[in-house]
Amino acid sequence: MSIYVGNLAFSATQDQLTEVFAEYGAVSRVSMPTDRETGRPRGFAFVEMENEAEEDAAIEALDGAEWMGRDLKVNKARPRESRGGGGGGGGGGWNNRR
Repeated sequence: MSIYVGNLAFSATQDQLTEVFAEYGAVSRVSMPTDRETGRPRGFAFVEMENEAEEDAAIEALDGAEWMGRDLKVNKARPRESRGGGGGGGGGGWNNRR
């Protein structure tokens, strides 16, 4: 399972985040998604820890805590929802009169 960490300062780094979460247990991985177009951080991250007890301790301690001038939002990450396929559905639109 992983932990969602939101409202991150854009200047936060993976190493800094690892250091903060390591106070509550062993950190397996930190992922900080970036914007595809700009390459800049998106303001959130996912942290994976060795076991659920460590994750729970980190969530309890850090949710709502102030870090780097921002109040963190920390909770269990939910599985990514599928966005469905593209594909189009035809017609519609105001300019489609015959």
